[in-house]
Amino acid sequence: MTRRASHYLHGTAPDEQRRLSTLNRLLNDSSLREIAIQPGERVVDFGCGLAQLTRDMARAAGVPALGIERSPEQIVEGLRQAREAGEEALIELRAGNVLTPPLTAGEWGTFDVAHARFVLEHVPAPIGVVRAMVRAVRPGGRIVLEDDDHWVLRFWPEPVECATLWRTYVETFTQIGNDPQVGRKLVALLHEAGAKPRRNRWIFFGGCAGEPHFPLLVENMLGLFAGARKAMLAGGQLDAESFAAAIAAFSVWGRRPDAALWFARCWAEGVKP
Repeated sequence: MTRRASHYLHGTAPDEQRRLSTLNRLLNDSSLREIAIQPGERVVDFGCGLAQLTRDMARAAGVPALGIERSPEQIVEGLRQAREAGEEALIELRAGNVLTPPLTAGEWGTFDVAHARFVLEHVPAPIGVVRAMVRAVRPGGRIVLEDDDHWVLRFWPEPVECATLWRTYVETFTQIGNDPQVGRKLVALLHEAGAKPRRNRWIFFGGCAGEPHFPLLVENMLGLFAGARKAMLAGGQLDAESFAAAIAAFSVWGRRPDAALWFARCWAEGVKP
C-alpha cells in the first residue's frame, strides 16, 4: 500500500547535520558559480537547512541574506556554525514553512533572488513553493531552483546490491508522497508559477576512484542511506538483513580502484515579469 504522509526523509540528527555540512563543501562552489550573485542583491533562501550556502550568497552580495527553515534543530546548528565562523551578521534565519514563508507584508516582492536547493523533492506540492518564491522577488528578480532527478545517477561497476539500494531509496520518495524526478520539471514549474524561464543547466556531481573528493562522495551516499533507512525498510522492498548486505556491498564498491559515480543535479533560473 502506498503511504501518503509526506515528510522530509533524512531527519535532523547530528550525523545527518555532519553529512549535510560535508555535502555543502562539495557543492557550494559550483552552485555559487551558476547563481552569480551580484553585489548588493538581497537573497531569500527557501529551505536553507544549515545555511552554509545562505552565508556564501550573503558573502558574495555583501549584504545579509534571509534563510527560511522549518526545523528548529537546523536553525540552532546553522546559527552555531555562523557564530563559529564569525559570520552571524551575514544571515537571518526564520522558522517557517516554504509553502507559507514567514515574510512580512513589506517584504513580499522586494528580494532580488529567491533560491531553493534540494527542497522541491521533499514537498508534496512543489508548485506552491515556486509560486511563493516568485511572489517574494521584485519584478525582474530571479528565481533559482536546484534539485535532483534521482534516476540520473549511475554507479559503475554496478553490483546488484547497489542498484537495489538506490532503487529502493528513490522509490521511497514516491511512497511518502514526494517526487524523486522533480529536477527534470524545474523549467515547467517556473513557467507554471508565473516566471519566465531563462536558462537551465546540469551541474555535475560525481567522481571516480583516485579523485581526492571521491571518499567524501561515498561517505555522503552511505550517510544518505543511513538517514533514510527507517523509511526504506517501512516500504517493504528491503528487510533489515538485505539492507545491511547492500550497505556492505556499497562500501566495498567505494574502495574499488575503478569505481565511478555519475550524477548531476538539475539547475534552472527564471525571472519575474
